[in-house]
Amino acid sequence: MLNKLLPMPLHTLILTGVWLLLNDFTAGHLVLGLLLGLMIPWLAARLSDPHPRVQRPGLAFLYLLKVLWDIVISNFEVAYRVLRSNKHLRPGLIALPLDLRGDFPLAILASTISLTPGTVSVDFSEDLQWLYIHALHIDDEQALIDTIKTRYEAPLREIFGC
Repeated sequence: MLNKLLPMPLHTLILTGVWLLLNDFTAGHLVLGLLLGLMIPWLAARLSDPHPRVQRPGLAFLYLLKVLWDIVISNFEVAYRVLRSNKHLRPGLIALPLDLRGDFPLAILASTISLTPGTVSVDFSEDLQWLYIHALHIDDEQALIDTIKTRYEAPLREIFGC
């Protein structure tokens, strides 16, 4: 019952707090802030998609550190390749077969790939079985696929339990 009346209690507190910070701390603003803090999450809760829960938060933190490290290393690799002659580049598109399920985990995988310099997520297939990726330089297509699957997709499957 309380979940239906107060679907996002943290959001209610944040909205009320921000309202009071932006306005005076008066009784009228407190009432209006609480009203807005209750109504906005109540209305928005029906529009939100339920996201899968993080099953392994420690692994999620390690995943974040791994992605940050890969971004730094990839920046240097891309800079090295770009500063050389363009004739050494072998750009291309690859199709990554997906074992990961769920919109949110797939969005995180696509974002991770796009955040890492040198690769960009292009599109998902209609059936969400494939992710198309553009790479700035491909030495070995299968090696790139294997790297993405083991370095990013497998940990995401563990983190979200899917």
